[in-house]
Amino acid sequence: MGKVKREKILEILDGYDKENITIATLGSHTSLHILKGAKEEGFRTAVVCEKGREIPYQRFHVADEFIMVDKFSDIVNEDVQQKLRDLNSIVVPHGSFVAYAGLDNVEDKFNVPMFGNRDILRWEAERDLERKLITESGIRMPKKYENPDDIDRAVMVKFPGARGGRGYFVASTTEEYNSKIENMLERKWITPDDVEKAHIEEYVSGCNYCIHYFYSVLKDEVEVLGMDSRYESNIDGLCRIPAKDQLEADLNPSYVITGNHPAVIRESLLPQVFENGDNLVETARKLVKPGMNGPFCLQGLCTDNLEIVVFEMSARIDGGTNTFMDSSPYSYLLFGEPMSMGRRISREIKNGINQGKLDVLIT
Repeated sequence: MGKVKREKILEILDGYDKENITIATLGSHTSLHILKGAKEEGFRTAVVCEKGREIPYQRFHVADEFIMVDKFSDIVNEDVQQKLRDLNSIVVPHGSFVAYAGLDNVEDKFNVPMFGNRDILRWEAERDLERKLITESGIRMPKKYENPDDIDRAVMVKFPGARGGRGYFVASTTEEYNSKIENMLERKWITPDDVEKAHIEEYVSGCNYCIHYFYSVLKDEVEVLGMDSRYESNIDGLCRIPAKDQLEADLNPSYVITGNHPAVIRESLLPQVFENGDNLVETARKLVKPGMNGPFCLQGLCTDNLEIVVFEMSARIDGGTNTFMDSSPYSYLLFGEPMSMGRRISREIKNGINQGKLDVLIT
């Protein structure tokens, strides 16, 4: 974050009434428990909501203020930003916020105080930066293929941006890769630009674990708050069909995330879990100052030799945290009370206000 930009955000924050802070976010992704957690910590809440999608926030009574927009991307419009500033808002970013607002706008045009390090959001969106951050942390990642002509085993093909798995596919040969790409282009599921930016990596077989961390700047401590695994369509449906019937059905598997379910990992793997989180925080501090701040997630697989292989990172609150809107076994161990990731964010903001250190949590 440029010095001028940070000074502007801190100037806005300095003008806020710290006794009347509002926690705000975009009405999607993890907003229900972000807002619920904020209310549990005593904050007013605001949701920026696309017209026609406000019902969940009304029915679950999590939002005190509704800022209605024609489309989610309008959150970067100056009139919407001004409404947020008038409410003394601190915005909590999530995957949908980044996708709809656009990284360039978040970095350069969104002049509302945000929780966390907004600069690190680009490091999750751009595969090469993400790989650099993870591998320089000493964390194992699947092998990357620079050219589809080099495919010599099963690979997973991914496309840029926060897509929730949409468009991802598996291929075992260059010919299969080209055929699937051509089919997706014809269906307009992807664009030629997506193909140019396609990320091809070794397919690692293992059990899926998405591990949700929180780095507290105030305590200088990495917390493990929860874990989940994903429901993906249509691959999970295909796995229910006997192998011979899968072949006869001739269906192409897809990996669109449609839901999440809570998970716990065997206790003997927790030292590896903490080591990965600690190392990532240390590396982020060097590569993208001030580093991690608040929630992040390492999405990976555990192989049969009990190695955690990480294939993606979320540098903000991840959708899987919806599996513990009250508590997970891990957050209960830490806090002994209901503690969602949304509430943990608001607890950190409240502590920052009380300690006179709110500025170190905000960009």
